[in-house]
Amino acid sequence: MKLARSSLLWVALLLILVGGLHTAWRHLVHQVPLLPGSEQSYWNLEARVELEARGEPLSVRLALPQTQPGYILLDEHTASPGFGLHFHHQGQQRLAEWSTRQASGTQWLYYRAQFLVSPEANTELQVPPPALTHVAWSESLQTAAAGLLERAWLESSDAWSLARAISRYLNDPHNQNSRLLLSELSADEVLVRLLNEAEVPARRLYGLKLEDGRRRQALQPLVQVFQGQKWQVFDAEGSAINGEQQAQYLLWQLNAGPILEVVGGTNSRVTFSMIESTEPSSSVSSTQISDAVLNLSIHSLPLAEQNLFRTLLLLPLGALVVVLLRVLVGFKTSGTFMPVLIALAFLEMSLVTGLISFLVIVGIGLVLRQLLASLNLLLVARVAAVIVCVIGLIALFTVISFHTGLTTGMQVTLFPMIILAWTIERMSILWEEEGAKEVIIQGAGSLITAVLAFSLMDLALMRYWMFNFLGLQLVVLALILLLGSYTGYRLFELWRFKPLMDLQPSKSKED
Repeated sequence: MKLARSSLLWVALLLILVGGLHTAWRHLVHQVPLLPGSEQSYWNLEARVELEARGEPLSVRLALPQTQPGYILLDEHTASPGFGLHFHHQGQQRLAEWSTRQASGTQWLYYRAQFLVSPEANTELQVPPPALTHVAWSESLQTAAAGLLERAWLESSDAWSLARAISRYLNDPHNQNSRLLLSELSADEVLVRLLNEAEVPARRLYGLKLEDGRRRQALQPLVQVFQGQKWQVFDAEGSAINGEQQAQYLLWQLNAGPILEVVGGTNSRVTFSMIESTEPSSSVSSTQISDAVLNLSIHSLPLAEQNLFRTLLLLPLGALVVVLLRVLVGFKTSGTFMPVLIALAFLEMSLVTGLISFLVIVGIGLVLRQLLASLNLLLVARVAAVIVCVIGLIALFTVISFHTGLTTGMQVTLFPMIILAWTIERMSILWEEEGAKEVIIQGAGSLITAVLAFSLMDLALMRYWMFNFLGLQLVVLALILLLGSYTGYRLFELWRFKPLMDLQPSKSKED
């Protein structure tokens, strides 16, 4: 049974009303700002522990971060059903310990913390220097270590300049001593050992490199070097982490030691996800989490899933662009929503690189498809062969990009391979049935639509609104319903029928 047009208008109006009310509720009640960057910045960090329990008592200990220069710990939560939880300190290091009498199978434990970005809060952490440890080297490594340390010592004036000098030699591929040392030890281990040989207290720590929207990341090894009671952190390349670089790292531990300890389980690992958010200074993140259901918020999900939704929630905007261009303008595209998926790939790589990669892969794919046509294959086998060819092209493109130094070209793997294969197949059939002109028209229409969808989806304001105000999804749905009810002329049809409109006045005069 078809609904009347007036009913469709009422449905669209209801969706807009509900979406607008929810947006107002989020802004006025939950104090979510309407504009990004107008309030205080926060980092929401999540550690996910995964392990296999053996059906016996299980104990899991995880090192935890704390307030440090540039970052203030505001709140922390855990998700561990069936486990007891205990927070305690081991020296300067905070630890979370989960325990249960019996567990079997795969277990997931979550720890989530929110840090306030506060560059002016230069809290001095009173961390005692570690005891010097002198490790016995093998005979060959001893000679290499002594030679490298002697040269670095002459080029330094204090503990920190000595750490920089040692790191400079370790990163020199032509230095034979460093190549020998790095053949058996990591750069951070060699740096700590050599500093201890020079009576400089140092230890290896782990920190998290902060990048918005990253999922399943690992901690980065860092070296903490002491000069008296003061200390400085160096990365694996020997660069001091201070100033702007300090804002990119958060120390996950303050004392050397294991990040994760598991008793009663196997195959354990911990991964990290992070999201940067902007909220009013007066708001508290726990409000978002505790009221997640009433607030229609996805902030209660693990951060890895939140990062995924930050991209998925942009798809309705791309769908709106496709509907607008096809219904009102009259664009022809190769596939209905293929441009949205291509735009989604563009979001993960630069637009120019994405366009070049797409044109090269589709162009070569069309040539290979014509060669396959001469084999008289069935449709399923032909499409499967095209998929294999597309994967091979992407692999070849990635390898060439890597060896030529074009790192952005390595992101070509983000293209949806199945969609590319079907696009090549559809264009080949279209070429055979209607000629090259129609292929160019639909191909150009697809690229223009993808670029316009990307331009809208890539706006920082749109990213912020679509993730933080889910009611806007209903508004977009209402607009799509309204556009879907349009039955008038498309813009391209008006241009096509323009000669007939020009003849209309002269005809009336003859009458």
